[in-house]
Amino acid sequence: MPRVIANEVPLEGQRCPVNQSTVCEKIMELLGQNEVDHRQRKVVILSQDRFYKVLTAEQKARALKGQYNFDHPDAFDNDLMETTLKNIIDGQAVEVPTYDFVTHSRLPETTMVYPADVLLFEGILVFYNQDIRDMFHLRLFVDTDSDVRLSRRVLRDMKRGRDLEQILTQYTTFVKPAFEEFCLPTKKYADVIIPRGVDNMVAINLIVQHIQDILSGDLCKWHRGAANGHGRSSKRPFPEQADSIPLLASGKRSHLESSSRPH
Repeated sequence: MPRVIANEVPLEGQRCPVNQSTVCEKIMELLGQNEVDHRQRKVVILSQDRFYKVLTAEQKARALKGQYNFDHPDAFDNDLMETTLKNIIDGQAVEVPTYDFVTHSRLPETTMVYPADVLLFEGILVFYNQDIRDMFHLRLFVDTDSDVRLSRRVLRDMKRGRDLEQILTQYTTFVKPAFEEFCLPTKKYADVIIPRGVDNMVAINLIVQHIQDILSGDLCKWHRGAANGHGRSSKRPFPEQADSIPLLASGKRSHLESSSRPH
């Protein structure tokens, strides 16, 4: 029975600079999935970044100047995101958008995706929308020090050729306020909180072991009931997990790479 595991990554986004892996990418590495042909992988990553809305000409001009808020919930095409996840759960092949993070545009090219045994869905606001949040079997919140988040952001955006003053202005105007208003309050929905992110190997190894149990079928004995249209488990895979966690319907395998954030 396939599962969806959601990973909320505040502020700095999915792919950190200075070659530091994300939690999801580290999980893929430890599971040995990176060495498996992409058509045979049992665990795949889907990034919320692929669901940024198509911007108007005026919005795109603001984005190029660092004056558009990509950290607001309204920046995402939540309807498309929800439909895509539902279709994956239902075992359908879906086309996922490709977003150009330089021009802030959705490209004509898409990626065909099929359900896997485990889908890792990562993003900055993956817990914000309740309908989407209720699809997840396990919710992870990566809790990183604010100074670390800012330093990573500065390094990343300067590598993209952006001016330091623009980076800091965008951070204080949009990023930090959005984190406090929209992202941080959703931390309460997490089943597992991972302090220090990818440096916390104890927590990551626990997640990896949990996924290995799913892949080996050790969790098939879980009792499943109906809730929000999906089966839920009554057995806790972690000592302090939420009372009920959504499970997913079966499907086929797929491959999808995670993507860098546009701002």
